[in-house]
Amino acid sequence: MLGLGKEFPAFKLKAVVGDEPETAFTEISKEHLKGKWAVLFFYPKDFTFVCPTEIRGFANLKEDFQKRGAEIFACSTDSEFVHLAWRQNSEFIRGLPIPMLSDIRRDLSSALGILEENEGVAQRATYIVDPQGIIRFVSVNDGKVGRNPDETLRTLDALQSDGLCPTGWKKGQATLDVAKLIKAG
Repeated sequence: MLGLGKEFPAFKLKAVVGDEPETAFTEISKEHLKGKWAVLFFYPKDFTFVCPTEIRGFANLKEDFQKRGAEIFACSTDSEFVHLAWRQNSEFIRGLPIPMLSDIRRDLSSALGILEENEGVAQRATYIVDPQGIIRFVSVNDGKVGRNPDETLRTLDALQSDGLCPTGWKKGQATLDVAKLIKAG
């Protein structure tokens, strides 16, 4: 799996950004991320049960991520047409305000090393990429266990603080002062 400190791979994928066929499709590439923080979360399949809860959870925090200069992208190995059909047929994700990327050729999932071998779908992986295109956070959950988008936002805050952040640290709290810790013994 491609991990911390590595450059996020180049990609150019079709994306669904709306519910109406006339305006639903666009193309998003790594160039779109240049100079911005990005959160890309991969999920196994459309028309499933855990995945829409995560997608909606991230979508509900879109403005919070944007306030921090971060773009959010959902990604699976389903086609853009399956993404659109799911959006149109699921009240839970209809009107979703975040792009759904289609890695149908599995190029990006393979480059990241998160392609599940048995089913050929993306694992439940989350990446935070800095404005220089470097992976600063990665995690992978078991397929049965949904992620916590609030924790991803907290992690982004910690990365952007550029300080040492203890467990449970939240934006606005002081980061660790090494000199004080060493002095205190």
